[in-house]
Amino acid sequence: MPLHRLTRITIGVPNLAETAAYYEDFGLTPTGTSADARASTFATADGGEQLKLAAAARRRLLELGIGVDDPDDLNRIAANVTALGLEVTRTDTSVQVTDPGTDVRVNVEIAARIRQKPALWPGFNGPGATVRATKRAPGVLRVGPVRPRKLGHVVVGSTDQESSHRFFTEAIGFKVSDRIPGVAAFMRCSTDHHNVMIQRAPVTMLHHTSWQVEDVDEIGRGATALLDKDPGRHVWGLGRHHVGSNFFWYFKDPAGNFSEYYSDMDCILDDALWKAGDWTDSRALYSWGPPPPPSFINPEDLAGMMASAHPA
Repeated sequence: MPLHRLTRITIGVPNLAETAAYYEDFGLTPTGTSADARASTFATADGGEQLKLAAAARRRLLELGIGVDDPDDLNRIAANVTALGLEVTRTDTSVQVTDPGTDVRVNVEIAARIRQKPALWPGFNGPGATVRATKRAPGVLRVGPVRPRKLGHVVVGSTDQESSHRFFTEAIGFKVSDRIPGVAAFMRCSTDHHNVMIQRAPVTMLHHTSWQVEDVDEIGRGATALLDKDPGRHVWGLGRHHVGSNFFWYFKDPAGNFSEYYSDMDCILDDALWKAGDWTDSRALYSWGPPPPPSFINPEDLAGMMASAHPA
């Protein structure tokens, strides 16, 4: 596929210093703060600089970066965007356009592909299969902070979900992996099951960002460290999604955005062998784990965001 990964995101937050401290605790590596102290950047272990926090009146996703290989990809995307009647900003290395439904600036850019080294940990023992003999499990021996390997996906609320769906599929080139009819679509720009999920919402909003870690032990270790420092960060987990199959644990940053550790996501290497499904039951959210809290479905600050987005 011409698209190959998420490159970086910019999240607007009203409390920059506090939120930046959270993402450092989350395991991202600080890479800089702007001279006016109105922006901070962070890197993942494999993806490089993938998060920028910028001062803003309310929390929201400001920019979403998507990687392509060459100028031909940019030419094709620019033509598709123009066909939808949207204004395009074109440079030698990027195409920039705003999706009206999510109000997110999408920056499609020529970028190197992520080359990830496989996990080095021995496998799990199980009935009739001893793959780790006479050794303690690495998960109980690991020390040091959890470091997310890459940005996996973002979930964004759109005030026009159907229009945003057309934008990401017809103009940008995402492929649909699964759907919640009339509510949301899981879409991919890589071999991961999804990199963007667009959901219907009464106001443009960032629901959550998701960050890949090594395995379920790293999810647990990361969660333990975050919650030891502040138990109020917990939102939902530990569990396993049915759509996408990944293990998950969600937390809340000081601005109100949810952030997720995940591992073991479905990968789609051959589009012809994958059939997108429509999900209307509880499996649209999870296969096992605790039920999601009401605040995960309708964030507690939703009414405030609606009021600030549409002042009287």
